[in-house]
Amino acid sequence: MDEMLIPLVAILALFVVLPGMVFHYITLWRRQKTLQPDDERMLEDLWRSAKAMERRIETLESLLAARDTDTHRRPPRPTHSHLDD
Repeated sequence: MDEMLIPLVAILALFVVLPGMVFHYITLWRRQKTLQPDDERMLEDLWRSAKAMERRIETLESLLAARDTDTHRRPPRPTHSHLDD
């Protein structure tokens, strides 16, 4: 009986267990190629955050540009006070 058990286990392992493991990992690999719902949600949140930051940066740039052109129009402020005289 023991002599028949070793070849039977080897044949089962070769033709049942090994292909089962290969197909299991192939399905895991295919599942990971697509985004999971949690990943899609996180990606959408990151997209919204990036768009909000882009708007803020554009606003800051326009404010700084307006401030820069506004300072060129004003007369220069005196650099010394009347106490220095």
